[in-house]
Amino acid sequence: MRVVLVGASNPIGAAIAERFAAGGGSVVGVSLEPAGNAALTADLTADCTDPEQAQAAVDEAAQLLGGIDVLVPAAGVMPVAPAHRTTDEQWYRAISGCLDTFFLTARAALPRLVDGGGAIVAISSVNGFLAAPWLPGYAAAKGGVDGLVRQLALDYARSGVRVNAVAPGLVGGEKYADAAAGYPIGRTIRADEVAAAVEFLAGPAASAITGVVLPVDGGLSIASPAAFARADLRARLEGDG
Repeated sequence: MRVVLVGASNPIGAAIAERFAAGGGSVVGVSLEPAGNAALTADLTADCTDPEQAQAAVDEAAQLLGGIDVLVPAAGVMPVAPAHRTTDEQWYRAISGCLDTFFLTARAALPRLVDGGGAIVAISSVNGFLAAPWLPGYAAAKGGVDGLVRQLALDYARSGVRVNAVAPGLVGGEKYADAAAGYPIGRTIRADEVAAAVEFLAGPAASAITGVVLPVDGGLSIASPAAFARADLRARLEGDG
């Protein structure tokens, strides 16, 4: 597969690059700064919140790869503040970093994908449909990503282009060990697990799947918060029944 990966320098992007490369794919990364990942065929720098830079980066990646089979918009910005303290700059950074980047790179890549068929797999978040404290910009942006996935999936299905997203839970391992109790599987999510879901949705095994936002969240989105807030219910989950 010939993959354009936007946001290659973040941990999820790095894992996605390594997953596709291990399967024989060629991956061009695009980030604000060099990703420095040996799994990348080429490591481009661009600000894909800017329409001209997004177009130029996708065009250069397509030239280097000889075409595009898969676009993975994996960039994201997560300002943390309650709404009344969220600055204009924080709000627009979240919307631009998550949603504009997705739209602008997809717009640039779609003519090439339509020519040969292909897939877009965006990185969304459980915060697109589950509320967490102090993330108004990020939640709005990821909710927008989910809506755009469905719209593009509908509009380009007859052209042979599938559009899906992966919605990870918290990725960070030991760094967020205190959050593990809130996940039914008893831990947070690994970046390689997100990458595996991206590879699946991009590949032929998912040929009939489009317009889907796939949670990779260890069951977080199916669990009532009460199950973890109340010690007696938590004990039932942690016990042997």
